[in-house]
This record gives sequence, C-alpha cells and structure tokens, in this order.
Amino acid sequence: MPSDAVLYQAAALCLTYPDDDLVARLPLIREAAPQLREFTDHAAVTPLSELAAHYVRVFDFQNRHSLYLSWWRDGDTRRRGMSLVRFKELYRQHGLEFCDEELPDFLPAVLEFTARTGSTDLLTGHRDVLVELRTRLTDFGTPYASVLGAVCAALPPARTRRRP
Repeated sequence: MPSDAVLYQAAALCLTYPDDDLVARLPLIREAAPQLREFTDHAAVTPLSELAAHYVRVFDFQNRHSLYLSWWRDGDTRRRGMSLVRFKELYRQHGLEFCDEELPDFLPAVLEFTARTGSTDLLTGHRDVLVELRTRLTDFGTPYASVLGAVCAALPPARTRRRP
C-alpha cells in the first residue's frame, strides 16, 4: 500500500466514531501515518468516553462539520439522492459494493475507497468541501482539524485549466 493509501486508510479510522478498536490501533496509526500524530497523540491520552463525547459534539450536533460530502453541496434536497447514487456507481465501477451501514458519501468511507483503489477522484472532486471542513474544524479548535489537514496536504495538486 503506497504511503498516501496508508494515510487515507488511517485518516478514515481517525474520523469514525471512536471505540476500543481505534484506541488499540493508535500506536500502529501513529507509526504508519506520522502526519496524523497530532490527533493520535491527543487520542492516546484522552479517555475513550471523552473522545466519544467530543466526536459527538464536533460531528453530530451540527451540520457545520458534516462528514457527508454531498451534504455540503446539496443539503437535504432531492439532488442529494442523485449525488449518493453517483458515489455508489463509482464504487461499483471499481469492483466495490457499498454496504448500507453508512451513506456512501461519508468521508471515512470515501477515504477507505481512495486507499483501496488509489483513485483520488472523489476527494479531489470535493477538495473545496474538505478545505472548508478543515477550516471550520480549525476554528472549532478540535484535533480532528489536523486529520483533515493531512488529507488535504496529501491530495494531488489541483489541475489548472489551460486557456486556448
């Protein structure tokens, strides 16, 4: 797995609801993805109950920090349904079937998809969303901002359009 793939997979783990599995994996994540050290160091010294309460405060109480990428562009509209279908279709094109445990635009799922396939299309296609989310998380003062910062830093450079 190339180093960016490891980072994307590790970031996916960091951005899911914290549980005993995450805590057990923190040393491995810290070693494999040093870009996430700010978050892993924080998570390693924070009791799980506090990590879980903080996650809920950051991600579950407001859409200001939504981890659902299509929500940022479509909100809770009909258009969002079509966006979700497009996510599922892209997963299928890469031979992956998405389970219905989460919506297909859930950022940890997109990060795992990117790690498995090497395709950064979903992430780069939502670069503006990721940057906005990183900014909002930074303003909120949460260690999750450093996870988004590492993801944004790993994205391939934005393509510039050539003028004819």
